[in-house]
Amino acid sequence: MPTFSVVILTAAPSGQAGEAGGAFVKIDGREALLKSIELFLNRDPVKQIQLVVQPDDLEEAKRKYGPHLSFSGVKLVSGGPRWADQLKAAGAKIAEEATHVVVHDAARPAVPYSDIDALFEAAEHNEVVALTSPVRSPLIQIDDAGNALHHWPADEFVQLQTPQMLSKQQFQATVGRGEPLPLSIAKLIKGSPLNERIRGAGDASQVRAMMNLLPKAKAKPLSNPFEEAQW
Repeated sequence: MPTFSVVILTAAPSGQAGEAGGAFVKIDGREALLKSIELFLNRDPVKQIQLVVQPDDLEEAKRKYGPHLSFSGVKLVSGGPRWADQLKAAGAKIAEEATHVVVHDAARPAVPYSDIDALFEAAEHNEVVALTSPVRSPLIQIDDAGNALHHWPADEFVQLQTPQMLSKQQFQATVGRGEPLPLSIAKLIKGSPLNERIRGAGDASQVRAMMNLLPKAKAKPLSNPFEEAQW
């Protein structure tokens, strides 16, 4: 059975550097990154969770989230400002018993549990698995000056979401090359369109509404008397 190390990144994904900070936007009084961590708690196949923050944010993160993270067994890791930097920082600390690595954008807290279940199930027969959602409007390719180059129908594309899953071997190879997800060998799973990335505080109310639409996870018996109050 596959076992998972989960890496949660607070940097913006490659190509979205101008949208950093979404992980720290508060939804119902708690940062999106905390809600993203909750998606992976109390799951038997998950053997490790790492939250990666930029070095300049590390001390504040320890102060604000340290007790919660420690109590839940989440490791706080320092990594540079780019997606690739944070993957590399977490990659050096992947648990030995993990067979696969799950990469998740901390600014995406609205992920149905069923999508994560599907990702985990696909790990048994696939090296790389990614969630996607439909593109709802046609796309126009532009040049550096903003001039239109080509029109693309919406049905020729899908949006790439997180979480994404890679075998440990694929993860280490990808991080070592500094490359994005190797889509040429990826299995794509249709995910929920509610799984949107928070770009800034203005998105908080929209994402909150989306989270309210998500089906609730089945209740699981608590493994210790402290879990009920951990968040």
